[in-house]
Amino acid sequence: MVRDDLYITVPSFFRCPISLDVMKSPVSLCTGVTYDRSSIQRWLDNGNNTCPATMQVLDSKEIVPNRTLQRLIEIWSDSVRKGRVDSPESPPSGPSLDQVKDLIKDLSSQTENNSSLESLSKILCFARESEENRKSLARMDGFIVTLVEFLGNAGEGTCRNYNHHFLEQVVMVLESVLSKVEEQEQLRDLFLKTDLDSLASILQILQKGSTESKIASARVLETIANDAESKLIIAEKENLLEELLKLISPENESSVIEAGLSCLIRISMPKRARSKLVQLGAIKSVAKLISDPNPSSTVSITEKSLKVMETMSSTKEGRSQICDDVACIAAIVQKVLKVSSVATEHAVTILWGVCYLFRDQKAQDVVAKANGLTKILLLMQSNCSPSVRQMSADMLKIFRVNSKSCLSSYDTKTTHIMPF
Repeated sequence: MVRDDLYITVPSFFRCPISLDVMKSPVSLCTGVTYDRSSIQRWLDNGNNTCPATMQVLDSKEIVPNRTLQRLIEIWSDSVRKGRVDSPESPPSGPSLDQVKDLIKDLSSQTENNSSLESLSKILCFARESEENRKSLARMDGFIVTLVEFLGNAGEGTCRNYNHHFLEQVVMVLESVLSKVEEQEQLRDLFLKTDLDSLASILQILQKGSTESKIASARVLETIANDAESKLIIAEKENLLEELLKLISPENESSVIEAGLSCLIRISMPKRARSKLVQLGAIKSVAKLISDPNPSSTVSITEKSLKVMETMSSTKEGRSQICDDVACIAAIVQKVLKVSSVATEHAVTILWGVCYLFRDQKAQDVVAKANGLTKILLLMQSNCSPSVRQMSADMLKIFRVNSKSCLSSYDTKTTHIMPF
């Protein structure tokens, strides 16, 4: 990478906020701040759970490659090596707010070409530089409308047919500012307008896009799915749920899996959406995450996997499929008291559904063989939530009726706590 000396002015957003050196492998945290991979990895490996620049507590420690910024750094670096940037009179710099405004004005009149692609890349870098920049973009008249219309006018049969590289840039810019949009209902209505087909573009990106753009697409869907109607529209878009389920394959990067799970949790709230997901094999897909040893697995992924499974278990078809997967039930039992209080609550809710509500004998046998009774008894002695305590008590009653011999093996000191 190029040496920073007296004759070269390095754009501020090319520098890592930790090392202050030009970034070699820029990656972004969930806060939107970008760091050099080696620097932020050391920060996280030292046990820190905050963003160094903003000191916000991190909802997730996953890092996402910032390929757009890396490409801009490489272009700048090449120009420096070729002597194009060799004096203070012509320093390279990131776009200012006024320059971004001009880029946005030009975007609405441009067709998809190298110029518009470059404009989007510069806007994306501007957005990722700070939270204030993202707020400014979200407040600019017509900006969000232009982005959504790019997506909506890209489908077959429309006047424009953009390639998926252009659409990737659009969706990444859109995702970067969505959380700063104040009128979320208007955004949803714009995105789901019947005369636009924005979901077709999202589907195309999920099928053909880069890792970064697939994550952005899942987050955009999660954001606009803010009521039952929008959730159903998304769930009923042909092939869209299938592509979201592909995101949660254990072979994918953890950041992709987590984005897919978060989106599925939001979309699966309506009963029709849950039923469709079950029909498409969501139980089997999530069971792989819960059952298989996965080096990419994190606490957050485990919690979200169990949450999706819990949602599926609220349907009769979902509970039936869970009961047919002995390994999955055993893995769910294993997660109780092992991962986090959130994971434990989701796991107990699933087991309560199949053992107490559904009264499946096979599921009860698996729970007993997987040392589930011991864990349930330990839960009753722990400082668990009232809902977990009640579900545990319900399950103990079932096991006491059906498997008295299992309970009789526990000593008096342990069993005297049972509330029945």
